[in-house]
Amino acid sequence: MNSMQEKSREKTIIRTSIIGIIANVCLAAFKAVIGMMTNSIAIVLDAVNNISDAGSSLITIVGTRLAGREPDKKHPFGYGRIEYLSAMIISVIVLYAGITSLVESVKKIVHPETPDYTPVSLIIVAVAVVVKILLGRYVKGVGKKVNSDSLINSGQDATLDSIISASTLAAAAIFMLFHVSLEAWLGAVISVVIIKSGIEMLRDTISQILGERNDVELAKSIRKTVTGFPEVQGAYDLVLNNYGPDSWNGSIHIEVPDTYSADQLDQLIREITLQVFKEHRVILTAIGVYSVNTKDPEVIAVQKKVRETVLAHEYVRQIHGFYLQKEQKAMRFDIVISFDAEDRRAVYEKVVSDVQKQFPEYRLQVAMDTDFAEE
Repeated sequence: MNSMQEKSREKTIIRTSIIGIIANVCLAAFKAVIGMMTNSIAIVLDAVNNISDAGSSLITIVGTRLAGREPDKKHPFGYGRIEYLSAMIISVIVLYAGITSLVESVKKIVHPETPDYTPVSLIIVAVAVVVKILLGRYVKGVGKKVNSDSLINSGQDATLDSIISASTLAAAAIFMLFHVSLEAWLGAVISVVIIKSGIEMLRDTISQILGERNDVELAKSIRKTVTGFPEVQGAYDLVLNNYGPDSWNGSIHIEVPDTYSADQLDQLIREITLQVFKEHRVILTAIGVYSVNTKDPEVIAVQKKVRETVLAHEYVRQIHGFYLQKEQKAMRFDIVISFDAEDRRAVYEKVVSDVQKQFPEYRLQVAMDTDFAEE
């Protein structure tokens, strides 16, 4: 993503967040007045939730501005991950709002109060439901478009609020028709839903901060680009490091014929790096090289036999980087073992043992690799 795109993305997020702040403050003010006038705990809690949403939008603005700072000596990869921290703070706010709402609802269950609804108050709440539905769809849609977890979380929360507001209308209708007050109980249910939503948001953002597997589709497309070069016989060990939304650095290994010279490799690596950045906006900070035996038919036959032996094991997904040195009686290769295996180390040791039995005269150098985009 270039600087022009980054600035445009930042402006879009800030503009959307400001719209969210204005809408939520207005809704909170109306609901707070109505809640106190009608003695409705559910509507008051709904107003408090709107204030927390406004705070979430403010945090999104601050987080986006901080994340947009240029890289410096202390943080050479930039500040993009601050957006994940702001998304986590929003999740905590939602969780806190749910817990406090649950406490207040329980108090009202123990000491109930009779609400006093008016037609005007219910009309305003109904309008609030429509506004929240539209706001939630808009904010979440923009969040997906610009890949902003903070906006997506805010949009999900707004959609949840519309359900909450609709629930208060249902409780009011039940009270007016049957004179049964479900206010406090509804408030408790609403609170549980908010808490659940907050936990899910928090879990997702923490997962991103910890570091998740490679984006599967992005990894496939990068490998396709790399193997599109005629000289490259295979591309493996792709590792992508995320430094904020749409900000990726990575490394990869390529297999090339053992006849390649240093200057040919240098030119090839530069071309691959440039092409990957052009097509995927990913900076390959390192490209490792595996040399492939191409001169000796006997060695090629051994490679085929080793490949068949290795891939016969259930949890082995891949073998690459094979190279055999006849004079030194040395053989090296890497194997990728699935995370589905109960004991990856045991699978690795069994593979090495089976290959060693087939070729006892060779010294083996086998590395256990991981597919960071494993589905």
